[in-house]
Amino acid sequence: MSSGGTSAYIGRFAPTPSGPLHFGSLVTAVGSYLDARARQGQWLLRIEDVDRPRVVPGAADDILRTLECFGLHWDGPVLFQSQRQEAYEEALHRLREQGRLYACGCSRRQLNALDLRRGPLGLIYPGLCRDRALGFSGHSLRLRIDTPARIRFEDRHCGPRELDLAGEVGDVVLKRVDGIYAYHLAVVVDDAFQGVSDIVRGADLLDVSFLHRHLASLLRLPLPRYLHLPLVYAPGGRKLSKQTGAQPLDRARPAAQLWQALEFLGQQPPGKEGGMAVQELLEWAIDHWQPQRLPAVQLPVSA
Repeated sequence: MSSGGTSAYIGRFAPTPSGPLHFGSLVTAVGSYLDARARQGQWLLRIEDVDRPRVVPGAADDILRTLECFGLHWDGPVLFQSQRQEAYEEALHRLREQGRLYACGCSRRQLNALDLRRGPLGLIYPGLCRDRALGFSGHSLRLRIDTPARIRFEDRHCGPRELDLAGEVGDVVLKRVDGIYAYHLAVVVDDAFQGVSDIVRGADLLDVSFLHRHLASLLRLPLPRYLHLPLVYAPGGRKLSKQTGAQPLDRARPAAQLWQALEFLGQQPPGKEGGMAVQELLEWAIDHWQPQRLPAVQLPVSA
């Protein structure tokens, strides 16, 4: 099932509360916001706090205050993944009924020792526990990805994309042994729950789209459209992030950083950096949003 061209536009911004927003976060937020508003659509906010060990206390509130400071106001209530555990468990139950899930007893240390081939989503798990019939309790749960599983889709910026999911990704974990649900499962379930029609995000997540589309198809959920934005890089060619020294956004000068984000996105904002008020600049950007002006996507070097 596809969202189709006649469906109402619903977009979203979905940060992880592992720290404050930085310039790379702002680029993603602005791109998704403008794409929604230029299409007279909704822009939703989801806090992806499903991975509890990564959550920094107070980060979610800080993210909300920063978005408001930059004039990026969302529609409806904020959705927190930490409150969606039952929905993820129900999705796992449906996959288990289809025979798509199996328990895995392999530890990360064991897998690292095997010198497995690495694909775009990490080590390619070769299905070592597929036929072991381990109990579902006390083990991680993996998605059985059978051959053939060649996934294709058209990205609105990057064009046609194709990947052999079985050969290049392998069986992925959907629930960890510590009980934490995988990002991949939570994202697919929540995008469908929120009715998201269009996903605009950084190109570092381009390859996970194949897995997400496969999961959505298995769960009989709508398939969204995608637009992957160019990434902001730190010195050395790695994606700008908290791990590569990204500085928090400065809430004292939102207009200047908003202008910089628009320039990075190829939108040719008027005037000079900081020369317009936030609301005036956003109104101009919505009226003049042109995704075809986005710079070409270049994926970061490996860590």
